Amino acid sequence: MIHLGLHFVVPLVVALVFFRTSWRNATFILIATMIVDVDHLLANPIYDPNRCSIGFHPLHTLPAILVYVALFVGPLYVRMKNKDRSWHPKARLVHLIGLGLLIHMALDGLDCMV
Repeated sequence: MIHLGLHFVVPLVVALVFFRTSWRNATFILIATMIVDVDHLLANPIYDPNRCSIGFHPLHTLPAILVYVALFVGPLYVRMKNKDRSWHPKARLVHLIGLGLLIHMALDGLDCMV
């Protein structure tokens, strides 16, 4: 139950610290990335408290995580190339989605350590 709570608390804290002016929107996007757990429906049983999600579910594998890293880093690279260093709204959205997915994978990875 603590694990599930962290999937809501950590995105909220990250949004409050790093996205102060738009923390509500950022929190919504970060929490919305929990949709990645749809791949749990492919497992039998769907929920196993002793199973490590990382490496087991298709959207929790290393290739998928590398895509999430690209979603997070790519918009930062584009922003750095802008002369005024401003965010394009779609780039910021992609960045937040990548961040939310990486936070999700990190929290799921904690379960693998226990």
